[in-house]
Order: sequence, then C-alpha cells, then structure tokens
Amino acid sequence: MDDSYSKTPPTNQQSSHTMGKKAGKKKEVETPPQETFDTLLSTPATVVLLLRSPEEDILIKACEATHAFAEKGDEDKIALLGLGVLEPLCQLITHSNKLIRRNAFMALGNMAMNGDVKNALKKMDVIPSIIINLSPDEDIVVHEFATLCLAALSVDFVCKVKIFDNNGLPPLIQLLSSSDPDVQKNSLDVVFNLVQAYQYRVVVHLLGGIPPLLELLNSEFPVIQHLALKTLQNVTTDKDTRGTFREEQGFERIMDTLDNMDFGDLHAEALRVVANCLSDTESVHLIHERGGLARLMEFLLMPSMPEIQSNAVKCIARIALSSENRKLLHEQNVENVLVELLSTEDITVKTSACQAVTAMSFHLSSKERFRDLGAIPVMVELLKSESLKLREAATQVLCNLTHNNQLNSLAVYTAKGHKFLIQQLCGSCPRAVANSAATLGTMARQEVIRCSILSHGAVQALVEPLKSKDTDVLVNTTLCLSLLSSDAEARSELQSSGGLPPLVNLLQTYNKEVLHNACLAISVLARDEPAAAEMCRYGALEMLQEINMSVNRRSNFSETAMKSLLDSNLSVKYSLTGQLASTDIISDGFYDAGKGRAGQRVLTLEEFANQPLNQRRPIIVVSTAYESSHDHVLIQRKKGKHLKLRDDISLQSLVKTTKECILPLDDEREQYAALARLVSEAMGGEVKREKLHEFAWVLHISELKSQLQSNIIPIGLIKRGFYCHRALLFKYLADCIRVSSTLVRGEYDRAWNEVFFFTGNRARIGHCSQPSRYIVDLMHQPGSLLAANDPAAVRYQTI
Repeated sequence: MDDSYSKTPPTNQQSSHTMGKKAGKKKEVETPPQETFDTLLSTPATVVLLLRSPEEDILIKACEATHAFAEKGDEDKIALLGLGVLEPLCQLITHSNKLIRRNAFMALGNMAMNGDVKNALKKMDVIPSIIINLSPDEDIVVHEFATLCLAALSVDFVCKVKIFDNNGLPPLIQLLSSSDPDVQKNSLDVVFNLVQAYQYRVVVHLLGGIPPLLELLNSEFPVIQHLALKTLQNVTTDKDTRGTFREEQGFERIMDTLDNMDFGDLHAEALRVVANCLSDTESVHLIHERGGLARLMEFLLMPSMPEIQSNAVKCIARIALSSENRKLLHEQNVENVLVELLSTEDITVKTSACQAVTAMSFHLSSKERFRDLGAIPVMVELLKSESLKLREAATQVLCNLTHNNQLNSLAVYTAKGHKFLIQQLCGSCPRAVANSAATLGTMARQEVIRCSILSHGAVQALVEPLKSKDTDVLVNTTLCLSLLSSDAEARSELQSSGGLPPLVNLLQTYNKEVLHNACLAISVLARDEPAAAEMCRYGALEMLQEINMSVNRRSNFSETAMKSLLDSNLSVKYSLTGQLASTDIISDGFYDAGKGRAGQRVLTLEEFANQPLNQRRPIIVVSTAYESSHDHVLIQRKKGKHLKLRDDISLQSLVKTTKECILPLDDEREQYAALARLVSEAMGGEVKREKLHEFAWVLHISELKSQLQSNIIPIGLIKRGFYCHRALLFKYLADCIRVSSTLVRGEYDRAWNEVFFFTGNRARIGHCSQPSRYIVDLMHQPGSLLAANDPAAVRYQTI
C-alpha cells in the first residue's frame, strides 16, 4: 500500500521504567538515565538482545527500535536477520501486552517484505501465531501488519496450505470488510494468492467471500479495485461460485463498472470476469435480458485499449461455446464485427477474434456468412504473420470453416491457402501443425485441390510430423496421408521421402485414434507393391499380427491393413495364411518360403539368397524373366558379387505350352484337366498312392540345392515334384491364362488347388445357382476333379 497508509508507532507514555526486584533483598535498583537507554537502542545488536528482556517497557522500546531499523532499507533488514531478530519477534507477536504485540507485528511485517527474511520465516512455524491475531477484537494496526506478513508468505504454496489448514481464510474474508484500506488490501492480497490454487476457490464462495469482494469494487483506491477484480476472475472459474455471483447481483456490479468511463482502467479485468461467467447459459440469458450483450458488441468496435477489445472478444468466444448461444450471436450479426476486427493492427485483438470465429464456425449459417464476408482470404493472409499464436489461431479457424464444407475448401484453395498451410507443417507449434494437416486432409477430398496440394510438396512436409509426440498431430497427419495417398505419385513420393518407417512405427502406439488412422494410411499405401514390401521389411506385418491378436487393440482398421499388405505381397501372404484366393494372381518373383510362424518376419528373396547353404527346406521361386527391374526375381548367390539373375527356360516353355494348347480349349472342365496333366508330366508324372513312399522327391530337391549351391530353387528345374510343388505350378500357370484357381497349403508338404464351376446344362442354370467346388488331382489320377468334401478329396488333402 501507499506510504500514506502507514500507522505511526505507539510511544511509551511512562516517564520512567522500573526493573524487577531480586528475591531475598529489598535494595532498590536505579533506572539508567533516559539518554543512556536511547544510546543503547541506537545499536541493532543491542536492540536484538533487548527483545529478550523480561521488562515490558524495554520490549516496547526495543520493538519500536527494530521497526525503525527495518524501515531504513533491505540492508538493515538483512543485518537484523543475521543478528537473529526473527525468533524473539515471532514470540512477541503472541505477548499478552497489546502494545508489545502491536509493535512486534509492525517490526515483523516490515521485515517480511524482504526476500531473505521471507524465506527464513517459511522455515518457522509462525503462521498459526499470526492467524490467532486476526480476531475482530484485535487492534487494527495488528490486523494491518499481520495480514502484511501473510501477504508476503502466501505466495509460497506450502504457506498457502498452512494458512488454509490453520483456518486462516475465514478471518481474512471478514477483514475484507475492514474499515482500514491497508487491512483490506493486505487481506485481499492473501485471498488472491490462495485462490491461485483451484481447491481454495470454492471455499471462498462457501465462506461468503463474494459479497465483500463485490463491495471492494467501490473502493476509492484503484489498487484494491484491480485486486478485487483479479480475485473474482479466479473464483468465477468455479460453476457454483458463478451461481452465487449471479445471486449477489455480480453482473450488475460488473456492468456498472463497464458503463463507467471513469473506470476505464478496470474494463479489461472486468471483462475477464464476465468471460468466465459466460460459460453458463443462464448467465448469457441474464446478460442479454439486461442489455449486456449489446454492450459487449459496443466494446468490440469502440476505439479503446487493445486489451479491452481483446477481452470483449474473448467474452464473445466464451458465449459461442454453446450452440444455443451461437444462434443468438448470429442473430446479432456478430460475424460482421469479428471479420472487421481481423483487420485491426493489434496482434492480440486479431488472435482473440480468430478464437471467436473458431467458436462461431460450429454454426452452419455462420460458416456461410464468414465466407460471404471474405473472412477466408483474410485468414490465409494471417498465416504469413510472424506471431506464432496468431498463425495457430488462423489454422484453427480454417480447420473449422472447411470441415464438411466443400465451398469453404474451394475458397481456401482459391486464396492459395493450401500453399501456406503446407508451410505450417514444418513449424514448431504442434497445434498449428495439427490444424494444418486436418485442413489439408479435408481439402484433399476434392481431386482438383488434392493435385494442387501434392504439387506443393505436401507429402514430404508430412514426414516430419509423423515423428511427433503430439497425439493431435499424429491423428491429423496420418488421416491426411491416407487421403493424399490415393494418388500413385503421392505413394511413391512418401516412400522416397523416408515416410514409411515413422508411419510403420506408429503401429506400436496404444492410442486408438492414432492407430486406426495409421492402419488406414498403410491400407492405402499398400496398393503399391514396392511400398508394401518396404513396410513389411520394417516389421509392419508382425506388428499387425500382434495387434490383431489383442482384444483391446484389434479393429477393422488393423485387419484391413493386414489384408492390404498381404494382398500386395502374395509370397508373404501364402507363407503366413497358407492360402491364395483365385483373385490373388501370382506373377514373376513369387516364392514359397514355407509355412511362416506368427509374429516372425518372412524374409525377402534377397535375404534368403544371402544366407549360406543350409539343410532347411528350399525356397521355391517362380520367375520366367531372364532379367528384370523387379526386386523379386530369380537369383543366384555368388560370394562377393551382386545377386545375379538366373533364367528358368523350363518354366518359360510350360507357360508357352499352356497359352498355346490349353487356353484355346472351350470347355472349362477340360482346361483344368489338361492343365493338371501338363503339370503332372512336368513334375514326374502319375504316382500311385500305394507307391508314394517310393517317389524320391526329397532326394531330387537336395540334389538340386547342391548343384545350384543355393537355398533357392527355380520351380521349372523341379522334375520330381510333390503336392506342394505341383499345386504351386498349377496355380501359376492357371493365373497366366486367367483361369480361376486357389492355392491351399496343408500339413506335411501337402498342397492343393480348388476350382469352381457350374455343372450340368448351362442353359438350365439359374441365377440363384451356386458353383460347385472341386479339388484338382495332380498326383494320383492327374486331371481328375474331386468334389470337395468327397472322401477321395479328403484323402488327397491328408496323409
């Protein structure tokens, strides 16, 4: 408080002091002369010693002298602290003598203003002693300096707890109504410091703190008015407190303050209180009924301090949080005012206006009006601002305005907003990045806009956000990628930009929304076989297998992602699932790696080729190409050299025969039978079931591995093929001529092909008829078609 508030220290009215008498003797001790005593009080060290005197008159004088020394400045306070002044002073504030108590509080209160003294007081259990002296019948000077001590200490959280636990809040709230402005101000300081902690805000209203706080708005001292408003701003964040605020006619008091131009310096803080209360629909209606809403609109446009305008806009934003209130504001044409404020020079006002536009854009009619008023080009311009907060607010507006609104998306595109949104993806503000990604994703749903977005490097810009730790950034970035990746060039660009590793890494997240969007992006990207193969190399399939085995993490998204990856990598699909559908068309580069284990990665052909010769099952590869640009080609491993391509002439000959002799056949059944005989002849011919153990296919395969010095065997070189080899060759040749066939792996090197076709008179087959399923015999009676579930078919599939 101002110096004019300080109280004059009391003076001792007695002309002489008497010392206590010694026991057992009645000899009178003479009092030292006054000038000698005053000389003693001129030395700080002596004064501190005298604070421990048993004589009350001396204690009164010593406290006065301590107060006088402390008033001189911080150096004297530090000196007194070093002399140990705090311990006797803290004892004297509970002395039975009112004058001693008063003077001790004056000295202690003055001392507490120093930082070092304050830190020392925190370590002493002085707070209960101070609070005891806040009773209504205590001296007003004691109230002043006791509350001054608490004001200094209450900045510390531990001290706040001690004040509350020692029931300090009730007397402090009572002292808000003190007749002394110093007491009011100091008590208000303590209450304000306490309500910085949310748990104490509710208590203030329960203890009847709202009426005295409102009354202090009428104080003749501006410092008290400001502090009262700041305290109200804190406590009105609580819903129940806002109810009491309404009941105590708090709005009327605040509106009176806003209507009084002499209180212009209070308007900014008063509007903050109003903004808090506008979270309740009841409060909005109350303000609207009493003309408060119109008054707020006036504040928006009147030339005033930017802080006042900004706070008035925040009030509008707070009102607009409710759909009912948004309709009310729309009827008041608030959009016109907000768009006008977007062109002001003050950054704070523009930022607050953006936040209000964001809130209003949840109202469909407001979305249209903002576009008609030209708000979108203005927002695009704000994306160029140097203010990070303003850019963030502008991206949020564009995100909301474009959501489910194609016309607004086109307006952003026309204003070249997508170009600047892409730039925001490289920024340091997570909210701006998340908003920009969301807006670009929304715009990308329109093909024309999507092409333009891609042309400005959006895919490359999205790679870094994939590594973010912010959930919103990851959710919006992955969704944006999934929308952009419908374009083949985008998929290729993401792969070349190094975007696949961080995307696959997101499969480890436990956030459902991030995981769903990551799976969605992977599903789209898997349309490209090179991208699918690379994601598999990074462990995408193993992660998805683990996810799909989890009850909590499994979803349609993860299952779709798994299927998409497998559909683009049939070699891995066959290894893991053991079957290929008729729609899974085998092409050059396919290899049979055997039955894969769940959770284990299926190696690539190159990785298998780089392994030393081993005794494990060989890898059977299908490829007719002599040289190929594909990654998966028939290869031979040579030490110290690059992988060399190998020709499979036998397979080329089989493909040629299939196309020339089997494709022309008209009857579907005959095509299957002829193809089965061709495969059987190429792989050792008919083998009777009872002589199956004499068919030396295992030895033949071992000899081929030895001859080739490789774990990889071209299927065309196999002249003694077992079930698994014949079924694979049949599937490949059938796919070459587009004849429908599946491939199913069984146990113990069994495999078979299922085919479907209608039987009987074609003319009599109705639309509701179902095709019959057959197993193709490639071993015992090549060309026979065994009806599925028939005993003969079951015997073919099992040992």
